[in-house]
Amino acid sequence: MIERIQALRAQAEGEIASASSSEALEELRVRYLGRKAELPQMLRGVAQLEPAQRGEVGRAANEARQALEQTIEARAAELGAQELQRHLEEDRLDVTLPGGPPQPIGALHVLSATRRELEDIFLGLGFTVMEGPEIETVHYNFDALNHSPTHPARARTDTFYVAEQGVHGDASGRSAGPSGSGASRGAGEELLLRTHTSPMQIRAMEAHPPPLYVVIPGRVYRPDSDATHTPQFHQIEGLAVDEDITLADLKGTLLVFARAAFGDQRDVRLRPHFFPFTEPSVEVDVSCFNCDGKGFLKDGSRCYLCKGEGWLEVLGAGEVDPNVYAHVPTSERNAPGYDPEKVQGFAWGMGVERIAMLKHGIPDLRLYLENDLRFLEQFG
Repeated sequence: MIERIQALRAQAEGEIASASSSEALEELRVRYLGRKAELPQMLRGVAQLEPAQRGEVGRAANEARQALEQTIEARAAELGAQELQRHLEEDRLDVTLPGGPPQPIGALHVLSATRRELEDIFLGLGFTVMEGPEIETVHYNFDALNHSPTHPARARTDTFYVAEQGVHGDASGRSAGPSGSGASRGAGEELLLRTHTSPMQIRAMEAHPPPLYVVIPGRVYRPDSDATHTPQFHQIEGLAVDEDITLADLKGTLLVFARAAFGDQRDVRLRPHFFPFTEPSVEVDVSCFNCDGKGFLKDGSRCYLCKGEGWLEVLGAGEVDPNVYAHVPTSERNAPGYDPEKVQGFAWGMGVERIAMLKHGIPDLRLYLENDLRFLEQFG
């Protein structure tokens, strides 16, 4: 039996030395040292031998097993080093080469893309894009826009108030307009996060004499959070002031917008409404582009987008209330000022999120903010 042990050891050492890969070495380990291999079986059978043979055979078998384990371990280290070197040579990366496949450059967020699309539509109609501060005074956000002192929007549950003008304003308490000018306000006037982009109506009229055609995009803030409301969202305000402007001009402007944004066959309708800074005020609907304004689809089912109405509510608008012009001071800069007896105008405000939801069938406003690539890549 000792001769057989020595023969197994010699055979195994020769094969281990010639093993060409880690996988082949593992096969040899199982063949010679595995549970069912011949050498381990001999060790388990030592107890069945004659007492005089047990010590010598057991010692020889243990020495052979230990020697093979050490040989396998040493060969494994050699093969591992060789394979690592081979991988390093084969997988060498030239970091100066372009990536493969090339990674996409990226795309605008659906809200940014929608905002730019809307801006382009009104730029084509002769409007100018303006932007204004997101932290506003009560004067510009409410008072100058004809909000009554008891208007619910002034409540702290409906508006994010920030601080008093005396804390964060300049030493004079002066409220800056679009170009750094503005009417002087009380140093103790409160500041807030604007609830709409409408404060820029007053700021734009303070900075520019009529005629005036502007659109004002930007972020606005209200304390709401659910599937159809978020604390921060985006609006685009429009203002046109000139002589002999009527509600018909407003409807024509919005009809061009609707057809550019939603399709050539769209129509618009105006419904009576109330806003403090317009009179008369209207809600504006666009004929549903999903069902062509019919309220039902080709298969006879009710249109899921307009809920069978055939119309989609998109924005609020109206003729500028004459009381709003009274808050625009007359000066040499904008003489003769905004005299309601001489000029008229219209304004509108729309939510960018809502326009994007209608165009792309987005069911939940919170999807805009979750940064889920599966959602965002649909609009790339």
